[in-house]
Amino acid sequence: MKIVVDAFGGDNAPVEIVEGAVLAVEEKKDLQVVLTGREDKIKEILNGRTERLEIVQANDVISNDDAPTLAIRQKKDSSLVKAFDLLKENDDIVGLVSAGSTGAVLTGAILKIGRIKGISRPALCPILPTIKPNKTVMICDSGANVDCKSEHLLHFAIMASAYASAMTGNENPKVALLNNGVEEHKGNELCKETYPLLKKLPINFVGNIEAREVMSGDVDVIVTDGFAGNVLLKSVEGVASGMSKMLKAEAKKNVFSMIGAVMMKKFKGLKEKMDINKYGGAPFLGCKKLVVKTHGSAKREVIKNTILQVAKLHENHLNEKIEELVLAMTEKSEA
Repeated sequence: MKIVVDAFGGDNAPVEIVEGAVLAVEEKKDLQVVLTGREDKIKEILNGRTERLEIVQANDVISNDDAPTLAIRQKKDSSLVKAFDLLKENDDIVGLVSAGSTGAVLTGAILKIGRIKGISRPALCPILPTIKPNKTVMICDSGANVDCKSEHLLHFAIMASAYASAMTGNENPKVALLNNGVEEHKGNELCKETYPLLKKLPINFVGNIEAREVMSGDVDVIVTDGFAGNVLLKSVEGVASGMSKMLKAEAKKNVFSMIGAVMMKKFKGLKEKMDINKYGGAPFLGCKKLVVKTHGSAKREVIKNTILQVAKLHENHLNEKIEELVLAMTEKSEA
């Protein structure tokens, strides 16, 4: 299979992006990566390493300061637009990875690739760690759609359920609705309207969940609108970052806390577990082909993980599973 990578998207492009692609093809022997961007720069970084790596020339770059829609339409020679064109026009290219502008990636996915039939709106779905060993939770949506209707949340639930199954192998992932209480009657009008409709879907809907239980590990998927999901995601990231800084400050207060800090270094696994980047990027669920946006500050290991994530989702037939669930929902609705 082939995966196209926007080599000039992200804060650490192109060096970390290209090196991440090299790591990915070294780890997965049936994988080819197409890199889009300035060929001379990419070749300089590769320094002769060309096995299962292809370069497509692109002279321009879309930055975070560019208006997403205008950039996708006007910057036709940018590394991101070239990547989308390759994805759209080549059947053997199964997915796209970019660490560039989130807005431009989402816009390109909609304008260039389009939606799966029956999906009203695609959605971003990042992965978070939980307190349970080897257990994660997926947040859908986390920012692509700030204003939603119940229909959109139903589609988010279907897509994220299929995504959780494709990533973890769990054929019956637990899906919950983010709310300000666990009771069925709680919430705003959107949540009250959506709850009974989720109960009728061909998924394992387990009810409402409060934000404080997000990392409990009790559910596999949390469904919400993009505004609340983005606030939730950034709150979790902010708390994790804040706690880390507070612990470092406390460790410097006196000799006893310094000794404690030395002892705490044995718990390196906790820091690794809280690193959401190790899971790869956030897929833009609902597109006809796989599009995954990874963090703008991503370095080579994260880029590698994101490329391998796309390969795994393709091998586990994510889009086909979404189509099957949409068809089942449609048939049940018509009946």
